[in-house]
Amino acid sequence: MTRHVIIGNGIAGINAAETIRRIEPEADIHIIAGETFPPYSRPMISLVLEGRLDHDRLPIRGPDFYKKNRIKVSLGEKVESIEVEQRKVFTDRGQAVGFDRLLIASGADPRRIKVPGEDLENVSFFRTQDHAQKVLKSLPDVKRALVLGGGLVAFKSAYGLMKRGIKVTMLISSGYPLSMQVDGMAGKLILDELTTNGLEIRTGAEVTALEGIGTVSKANLSDGTSMNCDLVMIGKGVKPSVGLVPKDRIRVDLGILVDHHLETTSPGIFAAGDVAQAMDVVRNETWVNAIWPVAAEQGIIAGNNMAGRPVVYRGSFGRNVMRVHSLDVMSGGITNPKQSENYRIFTSTDNRNRLYRKLVLRDDKLVGMTMIGNIEQGGVILSLIQRQLPLTQDPEQMLEPSFNFSSVFTGTFRRRRNIE
Repeated sequence: MTRHVIIGNGIAGINAAETIRRIEPEADIHIIAGETFPPYSRPMISLVLEGRLDHDRLPIRGPDFYKKNRIKVSLGEKVESIEVEQRKVFTDRGQAVGFDRLLIASGADPRRIKVPGEDLENVSFFRTQDHAQKVLKSLPDVKRALVLGGGLVAFKSAYGLMKRGIKVTMLISSGYPLSMQVDGMAGKLILDELTTNGLEIRTGAEVTALEGIGTVSKANLSDGTSMNCDLVMIGKGVKPSVGLVPKDRIRVDLGILVDHHLETTSPGIFAAGDVAQAMDVVRNETWVNAIWPVAAEQGIIAGNNMAGRPVVYRGSFGRNVMRVHSLDVMSGGITNPKQSENYRIFTSTDNRNRLYRKLVLRDDKLVGMTMIGNIEQGGVILSLIQRQLPLTQDPEQMLEPSFNFSSVFTGTFRRRRNIE
């Protein structure tokens, strides 16, 4: 009987476990996870903060999930080390668990700000349902909040707090929000939309210290100013949780490097989700794309390969879709290419209707896109990026609001079939 051990009960770990069980009905499956909450939708915690979703609606599997799938589970327990030669993992509770196949799906950890006062009450990350619960409990006493960072987590934190009627200041080091997802033109449209709806945004400054007696009450900033605040939410990005990995036996860059079967450099040990550094189809190099759909797909593929059914992982790319008040935003692939590289960039702006489109091509293949407003065809564009097929249409025509991207997809597919 094959012994499968899975570190983490996020979507990658859960999908892997379910896949293994379908292929190997008699296999031994053991999940070890630091969180005690049932498997849940991490992206949905922002809706809990907004008040649009009750906390008890977060789980994505029923309370009998582990029993139904005959999975042994150790919750509230963290794997501290992996012994590759012994084929064992060791936890913070002194448990040693042997394995034949191991999946590391430990996710990612929020980046700390490392300033005096970061351990005060009401200073929180926003990564897990525990963080969401902690913030919700503090809200009755919060009148003014400070959100650190300009990325997706910071934006969702600020948006949720504003929906609760709390005055929010967002502090970002770049010149506009979501600078990792969009370019400057799109960033300005987003910035204007946020400020119009009451969000105060301060750019080019960072927190140097937090003050308070037990609970945060003041933030000192790098520009020499300070501001009062009852809550600080940290959204400075995440980093793959690789502290448990023996780097002399398993190769690690930013994340755990994996091959086209999501197997690490140590045979029989796999990685999936936010901790894995796999092939990016538009960058043509390994990359950590820490988004939910990628983790879900990688979990299924890792599970197949762990159970002895070879499945090739064809790679992923970063993409995001969000609504910023009345503004729809979608981006994918390489949105801010380096000028020195061989890219062609096409843009179209309609300031009156707050519309913006950007297409990034390399070698006649679509490798990046940004859309502000009228994003209905965005899914087709993302499919074109994923497939990496040469385009035959004029990119300038593709920027027209009336252009049908499905015709590009169909025409490209037919052209490929003719070539083959």
